[in-house]
Amino acid sequence: MTHSILIVDDEDAVRESVQDFLEMKNYTIASVPSAEQAIEKLNTFKADIVITDIRMGGMDGLELTKYINDHYDAKIIVMTGFSAEYSYENAIEIGASDFIFKPFRFAELDLRVKRVIHEISLKKERDKTIERMQQLVITDDLTGLNNSRHFFSLISIEIERHLRYSHPLALLMLDIDFFKDYNDTWGHLEGDKVLSELGKIINSCLRATDTAFRYGGEEFAVLLPETHLEKSCLVGERILESVRACKFYPKPDKTASITISIGATELVKEDNTDSFVRRSDKALYISKDKGRNRLTYITSKD
Repeated sequence: MTHSILIVDDEDAVRESVQDFLEMKNYTIASVPSAEQAIEKLNTFKADIVITDIRMGGMDGLELTKYINDHYDAKIIVMTGFSAEYSYENAIEIGASDFIFKPFRFAELDLRVKRVIHEISLKKERDKTIERMQQLVITDDLTGLNNSRHFFSLISIEIERHLRYSHPLALLMLDIDFFKDYNDTWGHLEGDKVLSELGKIINSCLRATDTAFRYGGEEFAVLLPETHLEKSCLVGERILESVRACKFYPKPDKTASITISIGATELVKEDNTDSFVRRSDKALYISKDKGRNRLTYITSKD
């Protein structure tokens, strides 16, 4: 991966020599003679590292370092030829990643750039690890959907948003029909394949703003923000059709299929989490009582 570096120094000779050296090291380089121009450049040039002199006309390098830390995701190496006036501690306290005194050997600059790049890599790995851990907390391993714990967290947030801004919010509850029979016939491993595939089907039918959950066992839920009941039913019917069309192969010479039942409802002002979920559950069980493989909706008046 090629890293990008912005050089900021009002001495043309220093700026140009540093640029020539780093370009030979195959970095992507941009350079400007002032902090003000650096800020403007950062709007179009995504720098991984900024190498800046401290003493410049106008905004100095330490002020620039603070500004970059507040507004951009870039590491800073500070250069100075005034060792008595500025210290390593000054630079680090204000947010620099490293500090180098002029005149310096290019070999030393190379080592400091590599050290900061290593720091960038470690941060990216740490961020990825944290993201994976967060996903584990809210994600169902088998289906890849959000889990029931996250469902209750998110539905509370969406209900609060509805009450504050009067935005519509709909909920679908889905359940696999006769799933126990499927497991008894083909085994739980094949049943797990059904659950996994159903997670993919549900996700494929949703918009980016919708969120699907494995609610528990063979039951799923879909939260649809900014969606009235009629539109949520269209989404539900799309899921129904996709599930009906899906074929499973529990044995090489055998095919199987499943159907699902769905209940739909829309939030009203009088609702809380319990009443909203309970009404959607009621619609689901009406679907089951009427023969399954269908969608039933309930309004607050039903």
